Amino acid sequence: MNKTKPMTISKGTSLSKVSTFTFIGMTCALVASVRNIPDVAATGWTMFFYIIVAVVLFGLPIALISGEYAGMYPSDAGGPELWTSNALGKKWGFVTSWLLWVQMFPGMVMVGSVLAPMLGVGIGQESLGENNVVILVVILVVYWGVTLLNMKFDMAKIGGKWGIWFMLYIPIIMIFALGIAATVKTGIDPKSTLGAFDAQALLPTGKSFNTMQYFAPIIFIFVGIEMSSVYIKRLEKPVKQYTAGIFAALAIMLIVNTLSAFIVANVVPAGKLDLNNIAQPIVMFCQILGIPTVIGNIFGILVFVGVMVQLSAWITGPSKTITQSARRGQYPPKFNFWKTNKLDVSKAVLVTQAAVISIFSLVYLLIPGANSAFLTLVNATTIIYCFVYIIMAVGILKLRKTHSQLERPFRVGKKGNGLLWTIVVILIAVICVACFFSVYYSSPMSAIFTLVVAFAFLIIPLIINKKSNPDWAAQVQKLMENEPHNIPKEAHADQLAAAQKTAKATGK
Repeated sequence: MNKTKPMTISKGTSLSKVSTFTFIGMTCALVASVRNIPDVAATGWTMFFYIIVAVVLFGLPIALISGEYAGMYPSDAGGPELWTSNALGKKWGFVTSWLLWVQMFPGMVMVGSVLAPMLGVGIGQESLGENNVVILVVILVVYWGVTLLNMKFDMAKIGGKWGIWFMLYIPIIMIFALGIAATVKTGIDPKSTLGAFDAQALLPTGKSFNTMQYFAPIIFIFVGIEMSSVYIKRLEKPVKQYTAGIFAALAIMLIVNTLSAFIVANVVPAGKLDLNNIAQPIVMFCQILGIPTVIGNIFGILVFVGVMVQLSAWITGPSKTITQSARRGQYPPKFNFWKTNKLDVSKAVLVTQAAVISIFSLVYLLIPGANSAFLTLVNATTIIYCFVYIIMAVGILKLRKTHSQLERPFRVGKKGNGLLWTIVVILIAVICVACFFSVYYSSPMSAIFTLVVAFAFLIIPLIINKKSNPDWAAQVQKLMENEPHNIPKEAHADQLAAAQKTAKATGK
């Protein structure tokens, strides 16, 4: 899921430079999350292999490709949509913006599925987190609740700053402090998810090969890392600082994810790990250390509140991209995606995504078992997002051919295109392997759901683009004239003129 948005730059404003240390912190904050820890822990000793492959062959290639894009197109309205539009044309820019929006449909349900287990642990009723109906109800109530709040209040501003403390900083400190102490006390538990050490278990071979089903959820950890590249123009020495910063950030995430997953895997009994319940190991840490389990209750409440706040902050982000696309005439005016309220929020988009997310949450009724449903949602989200990375990879290669003269403050490889081709091939290969095994080890129902959702969402924007009417842009601009708060005053004339020019050129 998109975890941030590019900074806004006012005309004539000179932005301060960003130090390498600050850039590292920003990059880590974009992708860090405690939600993924159980996914890594579930792989046992092979976690070291998976996390290294995910960092070196997935996260790093995306960051390098994004760095070159951001250097060429440093607009404050940049990001994957702008990059792919310039590389492959407006059609693929539209497809990219669509994919970045719809990935949140299964993605938000995945994030929301953490709520019921956290609530259960928080009130001392852990069984609530194992009941699919309860998980469904909590997702629906919370998501519609924060959607309605976002229509009335600027929730991203209200909760964005302290939500990350509840959802990330405090939980990760508690996991480390309690987990390390518990591991020192117990040593390696052969009956745990981790199991007794075996050198052969370090690689996914033999009996451990089925852990490949977790490869897609593990690479999902690094989804969104491309957005750190928007800061590349604020680095004093782009090539040196960006490269050093990305390597350092990836190294930190590798260490943090591996260490936290290791101590979690070592306390949860084999076959008992709940993928959507990060509070599960906290309760076990308390039992091992002989300290009050009320700490687990507090942890559950903290994460529950943090997830609600973060959900609220994320709701409006992707919707703004859809609103801008609608104002360019890429959606039918009758959808009202172009129309926003005084908070610059499109109610039509928010209601649409809430309705679709409600439908996706029914996966907890269709697929038995909370773990299976959770994995299905992660897989669908990962595949949809990976479509974006494949489009970006193809686009960066095309730009080397069609815009070789364009200034590149950061370039993959000093000379020639060999290194870039190698990185692109590796990235696409890793994506294909991860997606294949995520489906291969799924139940028939989960596999069908994942594939149908992923490819339907890829095809739909192509159909919309093909059937788009050049008149839509002009119609939207006329409608917006009656909604003064929707568009800056000075922009009315320019945008209307552009729309009329488009209509005239097509003879409409």
